[in-house]
Amino acid sequence: MQTTLAMHVSDGLLDARTSVLFLVVAALGVAVALHRARRDLDDRTAPLAGLVAAFVFAAQMLNFPVLPGVSGHLLGGALAAILVGPWVGALCVTIVLVVQALLFADGGVTALGANITNMALVGTAAGFLVALALRPLAVRGKGGLAAAAFLSALVNTVIASGGFVLEYGIGGQGGVAFGTVAAAIIGVHVLIGLGEGVITAVTVTSVAAVRPDLVHLLRGTARPLELRTSPLTGGNRA
Repeated sequence: MQTTLAMHVSDGLLDARTSVLFLVVAALGVAVALHRARRDLDDRTAPLAGLVAAFVFAAQMLNFPVLPGVSGHLLGGALAAILVGPWVGALCVTIVLVVQALLFADGGVTALGANITNMALVGTAAGFLVALALRPLAVRGKGGLAAAAFLSALVNTVIASGGFVLEYGIGGQGGVAFGTVAAAIIGVHVLIGLGEGVITAVTVTSVAAVRPDLVHLLRGTARPLELRTSPLTGGNRA
């Protein structure tokens, strides 16, 4: 259970049929994201996407304690989606997962499809939908944006862990009962999601305080610059 609690599915945890099934799902999802991401990438967002991918990669290498013998790390899907949009965000997390699997053996190569499906596609989509629903709150100010980012990251983490539980139910080979796996995985990832929520809220509000125009979630809102204060007056800029 120690490996599965880290969210990255390892080799041999899913049978071959399930691994291939979710590799196909991941490939289709990434293909759609590639197509849709073209309209979100421009001279401003492309460099930010690179920075987001680098940040998620670095953050996933750092674990924080959750319970005795259990640690968690940032998944980054909600963070990426809020900053650069769900399609580009999904690609950022996908790149991170591929590099980790191929170069650092963090997550099995045969389970790459499952990991991409859970963390880059399903988790990112769930987190962004929550953030989108809370956008009226997010545009009110720093506190609202922090709350929206926190909740979206929490949901992102729990839903991504639920994706693994589903995959384990379809073709798990861990030798542990499904109910035990479901309770342990989802329960621990609620706690991990709290840590992810704090990291995401701090990061998003920090970016928004400097360049709110780069935060994808705030685009198209009536008052996108209210998060930035004037260094001369201390008041909000119009």
